[in-house]
Amino acid sequence: MAQAAWEKPLASTQPSKSFTSSGRWKYLLGGLLILGAVAYLVISGMLSGARYYINVDDLLNNQSQYLGQNVRVAGAVLGDTIVYDSENLIITFTVVSMPEQYDDLAQALHDAVNDPNATRLQVRVENQVKPELLQNEAQAIMTGQLGNDGIFHVSELNLKCPSRFIENQPDQAIAHPGA
Repeated sequence: MAQAAWEKPLASTQPSKSFTSSGRWKYLLGGLLILGAVAYLVISGMLSGARYYINVDDLLNNQSQYLGQNVRVAGAVLGDTIVYDSENLIITFTVVSMPEQYDDLAQALHDAVNDPNATRLQVRVENQVKPELLQNEAQAIMTGQLGNDGIFHVSELNLKCPSRFIENQPDQAIAHPGA
């Protein structure tokens, strides 16, 4: 009978691949590039988008920085300055600077509108019907450009009117419930 013999195969004569020749470095480099790009986007987004809007004071105090650039500005609307040309769909009005921090929006808007020393900005909106919320003491959040003429030319107008959202309080409380 023939005897079956088993022989251990010889170890591979090829040397093991090193890190540089195996191609793993390509994946590592690609991963580091992607991680760097994501970190850059996160950091630059946090720095540039830290504030949703600037106030009128910031815009006018740094005109050279913002001139001709799209910026978002917020201010309190002076109601007696609103002029609407319904034939040409042009709205002009003035906003005043309001504080960046406040507890009560309605009170902050009221105080800003009644402050004779508040910084004022002329605003022009074209090709838009006059919004119902455009009234005295409304907060205007506007996107547009500051022109060389000192007028803020608006491309997008958003308005907040806190008086519309105040809950109606009953005039009298029930003195004797269940009596």
